[in-house]
Amino acid sequence: MSEVTAHSGLLHTVKVHVEDSGGTGRPVVLIHGWPLSGEAWSEQIGALQAAGYRTVAYDRRGFGRSDKPRSGYDYDTLSDDLAALLEELDLRDVTLVGFSMGGGEVARYVARHGEDRLRSVVFASAVPPYMAQTDDNPDGPLDDATAEQMESGLKEDRDAFFEQFTTQFYSVGDELAVSEEQRRQAVVLCQQSDQKAALGCMEAFGTTDFREDLPKVTVPTLVIHGDGDGVVPLEGSGARTHAAVPQSELVVLEGAPHGCNVSHATQFNEALIRFLAR
Repeated sequence: MSEVTAHSGLLHTVKVHVEDSGGTGRPVVLIHGWPLSGEAWSEQIGALQAAGYRTVAYDRRGFGRSDKPRSGYDYDTLSDDLAALLEELDLRDVTLVGFSMGGGEVARYVARHGEDRLRSVVFASAVPPYMAQTDDNPDGPLDDATAEQMESGLKEDRDAFFEQFTTQFYSVGDELAVSEEQRRQAVVLCQQSDQKAALGCMEAFGTTDFREDLPKVTVPTLVIHGDGDGVVPLEGSGARTHAAVPQSELVVLEGAPHGCNVSHATQFNEALIRFLAR
């Protein structure tokens, strides 16, 4: 465990909590989804370490055990936090694995900081290319009514919202695809989020356009997505990211919900480790 300085300025310094396995293996940096923390990668970390990789999982600013500043919940700042982490730990030949909201950090990191430190990237159940449904993005999977409902739900009753959201997160249709204990563990991680951070990041992943970022990704790329994802649907996100990144490989997990890294951990890990081994 360690703390990495993601931002150091005159007004405030932001430190993010990092779980780094260390060792000489090739580094895999795990970027969690909203509104969880690095602990959401528990089903992957052991498998990756057993396969010989150095795992680095961190809590995004405002979430988990990281500092919770009042600002900085836009993707430019969040990708700069990621860049600061890679620099402070001096990580090279890195694979970035971005889950859900974390896929936006992967795309924006490449656009802002380039690929010098990267070997490959993974978009897992990820929000790019552009969630918002607009006139010039009719295939965006997030319409105004749903976005407003999510925001009002989080503002009015956090506890009830997280209960509902984690159920949808791990369900295909009306059927929960994980154990109730696993869902409850996710609720605990949600509760660790700062409210300002949760609302700011909700706006960020719902309204940020990554369509100009994705063509800048030239390293080997894996897109992995469940075809039962009701939070970030495959057709409006993963399939479009695959089309936008010519050298990408698409792996569709049949019958998997948004939280496919938990519900279908074995298949997810096999696809990820197979990709890393290339």
